[in-house]
Amino acid sequence: MAVIALAGCSGAPGVTTSALALLLSWPLEPGRRMILAECDPDGSAVLHGLLQGTLGDLYGLRNLSVAARKGEFGEAFWRQLIDLSSEDGKKESPRERLLLPGITDPGQAASLGSVWKGLALTFRGIDANHGHDVLVDLGRRGAVGPSGVLAEQADTVLVVVRNTLRCLQAAQGRVSELEERIGDVGLIVIDEGPYPAGEVQRVLQAPVVATLPYAPKDARVLSDGADHPRHFTKSPLMKAARNASTVLAQRAALRRARLGPRGGPSKDTEVSHAW
Repeated sequence: MAVIALAGCSGAPGVTTSALALLLSWPLEPGRRMILAECDPDGSAVLHGLLQGTLGDLYGLRNLSVAARKGEFGEAFWRQLIDLSSEDGKKESPRERLLLPGITDPGQAASLGSVWKGLALTFRGIDANHGHDVLVDLGRRGAVGPSGVLAEQADTVLVVVRNTLRCLQAAQGRVSELEERIGDVGLIVIDEGPYPAGEVQRVLQAPVVATLPYAPKDARVLSDGADHPRHFTKSPLMKAARNASTVLAQRAALRRARLGPRGGPSKDTEVSHAW
């Protein structure tokens, strides 16, 4: 049971692709669900990538903004989720791996102040009351500013970086800022460059929690909706994501035990199963 936030930096290190790999490979016990929420103020990458633009703006954060003004946030939340259970090629019960799509236009982010706060409380309620896990894709800018409440309320925050010189330089300010604001930030490294984990940790002054392979062909399945290659679920990317999920869950549990609960849902945002 965890709320895990992923953040990025300039240079498109692969936050959303990593989040999707984790969503589709996360081991689930019977009755458990994993939810990925796209909370990137710069807009949704999944709607036009993995989902190929087939859903338009029928689902997503903007609809929650309307519901919040009507006092219907908690109920509307579940209606905005898309079932991705079949995307990983496994035979599963429906609605086990769910996506909350992000906004379709960055200009919509200015109206989402109440949504960020509502989601932060909703995620705590899902975790505490239903035992589900939540991944939060904060994108390049989402861990600071109005949406920073999502990072503050998460059990653990991880910055996705590539171990290239350009990405490490871009990530220094980002990691430092998050450490100052939240503390105890970890790293997920996309292994594209020459720098080993120890050097990445030294430069960014944060621990490498997990490493994912640089696998452009497999990544395009998740980032652009490319055809699944044979045995995609057994690809190095998905295997590494599955192994990483255990480490991330353990880190979240340890941090929660050390810091204690970070609050629960209010009456206005209390969630219930609508399905």
